[in-house]
Amino acid sequence: MAGFIHDKLDVKLLVLYILDRAAAPIDFATLTDLSMCDSGVDYFQFAEAVAELTGSGHLKQEGEFYAATDKGHRACAAGESSLSPVIRQRCDRRLAPLNEALKRQAQVRAQVEERPQGFDVRLSMDDDGGSLFSLTLLAPTREDAQRIADGFLAHPDRIYNGLLGVLLTGGEGGASR
Repeated sequence: MAGFIHDKLDVKLLVLYILDRAAAPIDFATLTDLSMCDSGVDYFQFAEAVAELTGSGHLKQEGEFYAATDKGHRACAAGESSLSPVIRQRCDRRLAPLNEALKRQAQVRAQVEERPQGFDVRLSMDDDGGSLFSLTLLAPTREDAQRIADGFLAHPDRIYNGLLGVLLTGGEGGASR
């Protein structure tokens, strides 16, 4: 067989390696894409390996998302040296942009909650040190609330910097004392 992956055990180790290093749970399609990093990976063998790892308690599935359990992390640590260094490097390169996006997604949040007078839109943004920004706005309709939430999620840095700019500038447009 061509490639570095030769059997189902290799595929299981590959899946555990990926989920051990993912910054957050990932869906099956993303896991599939990340796992197809070698010509020796067969989709059907991969799907069977994921089902077996889930059944054995190495992976947990919550809705559409998969994550390694403590048992899976231990198995990965014990067996990852059996994976080719080439495969580990490919996985690490492919995981880097995904982990960056997952980290950003975890640090920027927007929630819409119905209230008697309209809809609260809760916006928050963190960095590695903790909370940077938290704001709750009232919107008259669910559509307006969702537009606010989507706009914040699309451009959190612009909104944060714009708000700071308004609050910290003196003179024109600033608050009077």
